Amino acid sequence: SWNPDTDCCDWYCVTCDSTTNSINSLTIFAGQVSGQIPALVGDLPYLETLEFHKQPNLTGPIQPSIAKLKGLKFLRLSWTNISGSVPDFLSQLKNLTFLDLSFNNLTGSIPSSLSQLPNLNALHLDRNKLTGHIPKSFGQFIGNVPDLYLSHNQLSGNIPTSFAQMDFNSIDLSRNKLEGDASVIFGLNKTTQIADLSRNLLEFNLSKVEFPTSLTSLDINHNKIYGSIPVELTQLNLQFLNVSYNRLCG
Repeated sequence: SWNPDTDCCDWYCVTCDSTTNSINSLTIFAGQVSGQIPALVGDLPYLETLEFHKQPNLTGPIQPSIAKLKGLKFLRLSWTNISGSVPDFLSQLKNLTFLDLSFNNLTGSIPSSLSQLPNLNALHLDRNKLTGHIPKSFGQFIGNVPDLYLSHNQLSGNIPTSFAQMDFNSIDLSRNKLEGDASVIFGLNKTTQIADLSRNLLEFNLSKVEFPTSLTSLDINHNKIYGSIPVELTQLNLQFLNVSYNRLCG
């Protein structure tokens, strides 16, 4: 419990730096927090981890004061009822290594500026109500190439051709309205392990795709993909493969 008469470093869900006693982590799981994310979280300048997870009564937009947390490395706001857009100010948090905004009611387009986060290892925007195209800038991340999770939204248009320059370890674009050629995600020189492109409107010739030897899981079911399954694909150490409900032959 949070008793104002006791040291906040002893509070549940709060962690402090052992040397400075400054709060560096606030992780609030599966509770009954209601209303909006309090603006006062922006007044914790040494915060490195901020997490509100499985809080169904948490509503409103993503709190703008979070932009003040320049030392933030881990931000998870997931399984809540927060709404509004994915804010552009998140790109100011240059130390972020993990950004998870999944399982919310976020709407609008994905800000292209998120590609300017140089230390990002994982980006979760899945299971929202996001619309528009995947930003072309996501084929030009300036630092690490993060694991990318955009599934279960309403994204449309083509997968950016700039993805040919990116080597995603794990990418999930499933259950959107994406069209056209997804072969740019793959390549012999890449190290992709997991790719889920299922339940879109993708249309390309599978027989001409060169898959990385690192691939362990491929799901492309429920698209308009044609051609035949390449022999090279059968020689990979795949643990999961689903190519059903397409237009394949042979």
